[in-house]
Amino acid sequence: QVQLVERGGGSVQPGGSLRLSCAAAGRAFSNYAMGWFRQAPGKEREFVATISWNGGITYYGDSVKGRFTISRDNAKNTVYLQMNSLKPEDTAVYYCAARPGLTATTSYDYSYWGQGTQVTVSS
Repeated sequence: QVQLVERGGGSVQPGGSLRLSCAAAGRAFSNYAMGWFRQAPGKEREFVATISWNGGITYYGDSVKGRFTISRDNAKNTVYLQMNSLKPEDTAVYYCAARPGLTATTSYDYSYWGQGTQVTVSS
């Protein structure tokens, strides 16, 4: 079992930045690929970013490419999502997820989920 807790959500103006963090507890963090997903009201859960166990491989959703950066610190059992140039359409609940093995871009490939953190981008 892996327990995930997201932090860092909040309200920001368009063009601003936020950094989300996700702390993991449980089995060896470095055994897991990590992902970030988001879900806006009335919409399906959307892939945001994923990172391999050692940080060497990353993938991003098209809507965030070039603006968001995923990273991890295995010594701290934490994965981060740096979000820059935020837009109103980035408003959503952001979820951290973990899966053993390789990276994946679909939500059903992930076994463990955090409770989510709200990000609101508005002027």
